[in-house]
Amino acid sequence: MRKILLALLIMISCFAGHAQNSDSVYLFAYFKGNGEDGLHLAYSEDGFEWKALRDDKSFLKPTAGKDKLMRDPCIIRGADGQFHMTWTVSWNEQTIGYASSPDLLNWSEQQDLPVMKHEPGARNCWAPEIFYDKASKQYMFYWATTIPGRFKAGDTVGDDKYNHRMYYVTTKDFKKYSETKLLYDYGFNVIDATIQKNGKEYVMFLKDETKTPPQKNLRIATSKYLTKGYTKPSEPITGKYWAEGPTVLKIGNRWVVYFDKYTQHKYGAIASTDLINWTDVSDKLKVPNGLRHGTVLTITKAELEKLK
Repeated sequence: MRKILLALLIMISCFAGHAQNSDSVYLFAYFKGNGEDGLHLAYSEDGFEWKALRDDKSFLKPTAGKDKLMRDPCIIRGADGQFHMTWTVSWNEQTIGYASSPDLLNWSEQQDLPVMKHEPGARNCWAPEIFYDKASKQYMFYWATTIPGRFKAGDTVGDDKYNHRMYYVTTKDFKKYSETKLLYDYGFNVIDATIQKNGKEYVMFLKDETKTPPQKNLRIATSKYLTKGYTKPSEPITGKYWAEGPTVLKIGNRWVVYFDKYTQHKYGAIASTDLINWTDVSDKLKVPNGLRHGTVLTITKAELEKLK
């Protein structure tokens, strides 16, 4: 019996940190530069060593929006088996990009979703993401926007008077969309939110964008409901450096948060088993040169081979 248990422990240790399914790998969707050349992809088997695909050349050229950028790409696999992607199309437009694909190679026509056109004063739509909610069988797009004068708290303590709050729309078919609504406001400049399901709870990882006094760190809020009821933010989960663009994987029993240490021009990662106590694991991380933030997801090895 002891020999059997020892053998099992050895097997577990050998596979710890690798993709949970032996047929799956991790994919990182990201941008480089200003996002002008489009979508870049890298893959990893353990979530820490990332290798660029296609010699780090673009997989998709941006066509949506006036500025035609593809920053902060977020890709999820939908309930329909399709990959759905949204991204930042511009620094100062009131729209976000959207496209879908069956294989991450052949993409639908890129759409420019006018999610903040009803707010003529809105300055931007940054870092949009998509979440599929099994309970309601609908998709939620959410992003950060500044509307000057809308929220007095924080109006003068951000970069260039940016004072973001998180907004969202929902859809079941990517044809009809709900009205735009406020998702998160706790009286401070918030951006770069990404939402994960944890049991019956929704966990929002977010950036406190306050510049004066400086925060520029990542925090957590939780809710029983996807579109409302999120708590006040936790204490910072990142260190004494400026961090942005969190994206999250659950590797085994560990949550791993990847983020851009953008003033240091490098990437970082922290890990936790309880979402409370965090350990810096940045020294284990290897990413392609020039990688700017995006999102991570899981794909099959067969899908990866097609991308190669």
